[in-house]
Parts: sequence; structure tokens; C-alpha cells
Amino acid sequence: MAKCDICGKGVTFGIKVSHSHRRSNRTWKPNVKRVKAIVKGTPCHIYACSRCLRSGKVERA
Repeated sequence: MAKCDICGKGVTFGIKVSHSHRRSNRTWKPNVKRVKAIVKGTPCHIYACSRCLRSGKVERA
């Protein structure tokens, strides 16, 4: 679910480093919202990240 239908932004992986420098895997999830948008002339629900919503790439229904 954590994937933007507009730009394709998804989960990224990295390494969490503690103060004592112990390393463990972690993930960063995009800020994805379920919005009602106009897609191909019809309103439907899509998942869009906050960057796409803010920049106007999504036409809200």
C-alpha cells in the first residue's frame, strides 16, 4: 500500500545506527494518502503521496 500511484514513490531501505553505533535495518515509508481523484475522466480512489498532492499533479474529485 505504501506506494504512490502518480509518481511511483515507494518504500526505501537503509540502516539505523544507534548512539553506540550498532547497526540494524530499517525502512522509510512515503506519506501516502487515499484520495478521490479524477483519473481518465472518472472519479476513483487512488493512493497519492503528499508531494504529488502539494505540487498539483493530482486533480481532486
